[in-house]
Amino acid sequence: MSQGESTLILPSRPAEHAEAGVAAWRAGVMIDSYLPEAPDRYPAYLDRRVYQGSSGRVYPLPFHDRISPVKAPAKWDAVHLENRWLRLMVLPELGGRIHGAFDRTRNYDFFYRNPVIKPALVGLTGPWVSGGVEFNWPQHHRPATFLPTDVEIEHEADGAVTVWCSDHDPFDRMKGMHGVRMRPDNAVLELRVRLYNRGERTRTFLWWTNIAARADENYQSFFPRDVRVVADHAKRATTGFPAADRAYYGVDYPARHDEVDTAAGGVQVRGDRLDWYRNIPVPTSYMCVGSKETFFGGYDHAARAGFVHVADRQIAVGKKQWTWGASEFGDAWGRNLTDDGSAYVELMAGVFTDNQPDFSFIAPGETKVFSQFWYPIQEIGPVQAATVDAAVRVDLQGTSARVGVAVTADRPGCRLSLVDGTGAEVAEVRADIAPGKPFQESIPLTRHADRLVLRVLHGDELLVEWDSLVPSADDQVTPAREPAAPEDVPTVEELSVIGAHLDQYRHATRSPEPYWREALRRDPAHVAAKVGLAGRAYQRGDFAEAEKLLRVAVSRLTTLNPNPVDTTALYCLGLVLERLGRADEAYDVYGSSSWARAWRAPAGYRMARIDAAHGRNREALARLEDVLRTEPEHLQARALRVIVLRRNGKDGQAAEFAEVTRALDPLDWWTRDLLGLPLTTDAQTCLDIALEYVGVGEHDAALRVLDVAREREGSRAIGQTAAGPLLEYHRAEVLRRLGRDHEAREAVERAQSLDATWCFPSRLDDALTLERAANSDDTDARARALLGHWLYANGRPDDACTAWNAAAVIDPDDPVVWRNLGLAAFNHLGDAEQACAAYDSALAVAGDDAKLIFERDQLSARRGVPPGPRLDWLLRNRALVETRDDATIELAHLLITADRLDEARELLLGRTFQPWEGGEGDVLRVWDRLCRSQSTVDDAFAPPESLSEARHPLANTAQLHLMRGDVLGDRAAWELAAAQQGDFLGMSAQPYSEATYSSVLALRRLGRTEEADRLTEALRAFCDTVEASPATVDYFATSLPSMLLFTEDLAAAQLRRVAFLRAQLDILGGQHARAGDRLAALLVEEPHHVDALDLARSIRNPTR
Repeated sequence: MSQGESTLILPSRPAEHAEAGVAAWRAGVMIDSYLPEAPDRYPAYLDRRVYQGSSGRVYPLPFHDRISPVKAPAKWDAVHLENRWLRLMVLPELGGRIHGAFDRTRNYDFFYRNPVIKPALVGLTGPWVSGGVEFNWPQHHRPATFLPTDVEIEHEADGAVTVWCSDHDPFDRMKGMHGVRMRPDNAVLELRVRLYNRGERTRTFLWWTNIAARADENYQSFFPRDVRVVADHAKRATTGFPAADRAYYGVDYPARHDEVDTAAGGVQVRGDRLDWYRNIPVPTSYMCVGSKETFFGGYDHAARAGFVHVADRQIAVGKKQWTWGASEFGDAWGRNLTDDGSAYVELMAGVFTDNQPDFSFIAPGETKVFSQFWYPIQEIGPVQAATVDAAVRVDLQGTSARVGVAVTADRPGCRLSLVDGTGAEVAEVRADIAPGKPFQESIPLTRHADRLVLRVLHGDELLVEWDSLVPSADDQVTPAREPAAPEDVPTVEELSVIGAHLDQYRHATRSPEPYWREALRRDPAHVAAKVGLAGRAYQRGDFAEAEKLLRVAVSRLTTLNPNPVDTTALYCLGLVLERLGRADEAYDVYGSSSWARAWRAPAGYRMARIDAAHGRNREALARLEDVLRTEPEHLQARALRVIVLRRNGKDGQAAEFAEVTRALDPLDWWTRDLLGLPLTTDAQTCLDIALEYVGVGEHDAALRVLDVAREREGSRAIGQTAAGPLLEYHRAEVLRRLGRDHEAREAVERAQSLDATWCFPSRLDDALTLERAANSDDTDARARALLGHWLYANGRPDDACTAWNAAAVIDPDDPVVWRNLGLAAFNHLGDAEQACAAYDSALAVAGDDAKLIFERDQLSARRGVPPGPRLDWLLRNRALVETRDDATIELAHLLITADRLDEARELLLGRTFQPWEGGEGDVLRVWDRLCRSQSTVDDAFAPPESLSEARHPLANTAQLHLMRGDVLGDRAAWELAAAQQGDFLGMSAQPYSEATYSSVLALRRLGRTEEADRLTEALRAFCDTVEASPATVDYFATSLPSMLLFTEDLAAAQLRRVAFLRAQLDILGGQHARAGDRLAALLVEEPHHVDALDLARSIRNPTR
């Protein structure tokens, strides 16, 4: 997609900031950009999609599957920070990311600055850009990574400046805010983070700061010296560090130990070292285990510059590197993400998390506050010890020590003291050190010492200390294992723990509910199991079931005394009763739950809301005082206190308190609105604030904010969930409460007439409002359609189908409803015929919708429609098919099957494809198949760049080498085919695969029959193992972005794979007729199993 060279030019410091210690200004920048195309208008129900080791669920966000292939200049809002040493640029419109971090002393980008905005399909909803710093929360990657944040620039009295960026996360509406802070007196980039749970329930989250560093053969990541072991995602695998002591990600690193290369500066690099980008050929993550240190970073040996990250190790435990890999595969992804040919590594810092996935809890009304620090270094090499003040490296060289020290502020007259293990001084040096002017000298030692300690002091202040004695880290890591099936777990306690773990980690393919239900089968009143299931019921709006479960849990807890140590069940029961409209009962239950410290603030706030809504302002104020004693930074309690103070006539006290809250959090929109500041945030956040007002009885204020939300909806960012109809339904609800029924009807009419594209309700409040709207109007199709979207996304497919069917009767012209009914008919009801009928109804009103065309074809494939009719269908809609990668690939396969090879080639060469991370290989597979069919050997090994993919280094290419050998009579090609081992399938290395068959054939061509026989038997044993294994998705899968719309019978798919492998074994055993029978039976089940079609053809038309 690259179209010429792009240069990112940063604006100069404005004249009015010329003398500022820290200049901060907002000025747009022109950046050549490839922008996302409009997302699908259909809600994406991807609950079983695996993404970064946890759920790849997307709803309620729209889903993108295409980026514009055309580059064009675009103006991006930007905030710039600059002092004597650093220059930073923040892009609020892209999740508040830091796009550039520049070391002015070295003219060096210590974070990779991408010259273009070139998203690839890597993010949770699609678009994701490389470079700079991404702030991943509340899951990886940041769901709103390509959505705007609100921004505020804070100037402090000492000249420091913080650029605050904030949003409400699109899933749970929690508030995440990060502040990029620069001081005039040092060269440190500080990130101040405030994470706040606005919701009524405890939630899970992670925080990973994702730093990109430009990498090549001279780039080395460094981690503390006590890091001896690193772990993969979910700790499913481990290896030694920095030298890998076992195979990792399928690469035999120990075998590379004797491979030695030289990097810039003459540094010798062994091939088993994982700290060097150059050594890692495949996409690889590793996370440090058990370090007691606070720092890590990266260093470019050619530029002799790098950076250090420092943070409080008690909470900032995550230290990670990730890379696409130094290979053609990685280079292809580089081309997808930038135009300057750069590669990069991600050096990620996790807070409240040490792995991915690894989620922590945040309670209702709780604020997590922390800081992270980065600074550039020069000359000294990879760092061995660091603080926020200084970084040091020491290399002992006989009777001297080569010492390098970098500092973050001017430090004249530093004292460098080397002492031995007894504290006796061995050497001392004094030096003036400053940012960009590191100390770098060899210091003679007056005597030998078994242990040396370097202390760098400025006056009496210890800046950093280095010790030659490296402490042992807690690196005893047992690789994680998949939990047993519920019936095989020995104890009720373990069942409860496993269920809680699956829920906490948002596991994509294993539900906690079977574990909790098995616990209840053995102990019908088990409290944790009851509370866990009740939480799930509450989330899906099944309040009657939640109450039933919680009543039993409370009864068990209070069997012997009324005040249990854990009152979670009581608090949750209060939430349920409140939703059921039984506020007085809820109030009393909240009161009981507040006896425990954990629920004192959350329950107190819920009681204060009820008091305020009923006009009990004195009681509300008393409750709020207690909440704020317990949780002083509870933003909603602080805002409600302002409202109650005003009701009590204490306007001055209210104004003063609101200003204090604004100083605490300058982007809390409820407080800003109470202060009369304009609501310049997005419509969904405005709706959040309107609902806050509704909850405390401030209905006029809610209507005013809904007016603002309507205005803000007009400037909604692409990819943001639409709010238009929802705003009107909520408005109607408020108006009815005020007795303004005529205005309420008008609001509903507006809701019914507004465009509902990308309007996907997400809140429980949304669902209840839509439910009441539907119940009050038998002709409201819109309310039923939107309610159906929410119900299906929240685990109530039967109720969703009821709502959608009712909507379709009232309004049969909504293709979204018909498509969703088709999806539910196949996936939930198992009725393929009904699914086809629903899709046909959708196509009847939206026949020009390419997604519907593709999905209807996929439904035909699942139903076993032969290739011929499917090909005719796609060709009749060819213009639409060619707008989609997935449909184009499917059409190409069908053309190859029909021997229309030239047409297939023209089709594939006429498009620039855009793969999904973790889903690579689809377009290469059809390209390889075409090349084998046309015997175009060289094309197979050099696929065009327009495919946007390169082969994974571990992918088995035996079939292509075999073809080359057969076509050209090339014995060397057969040797390569014979030498292929294992394969890379489903994002993991496999010992054998369908490609092993070609290696056996190559061995026979070479006359190596004994080896061929041994490999055949190994393949047979592998086939037996596959057949005997349970058919499940890998528990530890990290990225399986299978966009399979329709559910698949895993057991049937496994049997088909076994049948194909056995057909290969039959051919290898000379049983061609039996192989033909197996393949024929397989093709009855799956008529377009392309491997089976091609193998059957090879039996009929053998080339050798």
